[in-house]
Amino acid sequence: MMDGQRVVIIGGSSGIGFAVARQVVADGGQVVLGGRDRERLDAAVGKLGDAASGGQVDTGDKESIARFFDRIDHLDQLFAPGSSYGRGRLTEISDELAESPFRSKFWGQYYAVRHAVPKLASTGSVVLMGGAYSARPPSDGAAYAACNSALEGLGRALAVELAPVRVNVVAPGIVDSELWAKLPPQVKEANFASYGEQALVHRAGTVEEIAQTVLYLMTNRYTTGSVLYPDGGFTLR
Repeated sequence: MMDGQRVVIIGGSSGIGFAVARQVVADGGQVVLGGRDRERLDAAVGKLGDAASGGQVDTGDKESIARFFDRIDHLDQLFAPGSSYGRGRLTEISDELAESPFRSKFWGQYYAVRHAVPKLASTGSVVLMGGAYSARPPSDGAAYAACNSALEGLGRALAVELAPVRVNVVAPGIVDSELWAKLPPQVKEANFASYGEQALVHRAGTVEEIAQTVLYLMTNRYTTGSVLYPDGGFTLR
């Protein structure tokens, strides 16, 4: 279903982004990966073969985003899950960390869409990356929850503004990706145990499961302005 499609994925060198890229290539499409780390980016492109290319980009820097898209002449799909942020309690978190979800995740995707639109096929789509905490906020992440809610509003507004280009939002719960390897093992264990108690399927998701949702939003041409929660039922409890 992705045969002949050119898909830009910012944050495509690992995790959900790479899982989407791998599926796009397997289905006959081409991918342009964006990432901050040149070494990881080159490794990801090498794994995907001739159907992939890549360029460095920092989602926290709108000039970097503009330069990234200057090198792209056309695309059919955009997905930009790559971001870097922190979270914490309102009275304890630093201003820098409190603002980080909006600076990287919200504005990063906003400017990615802005620079992609002039080159985006009218039959194509944008999939924004939100998160299930928009519907069920944590006790230590007010700004992060608000950022995810704002992305859902952005998706609906852009679906109206950019039509017939389709715009949707994927809002996953906790996902078992390699990003957890950066944290102490006990942190992952505690988070996964807590999430398993709250989700209806009693476990965290996989990158492949979230990638399937993204691919659906890219390929179903009757879906726009929607938010999908591949979260194992977390938001229902």
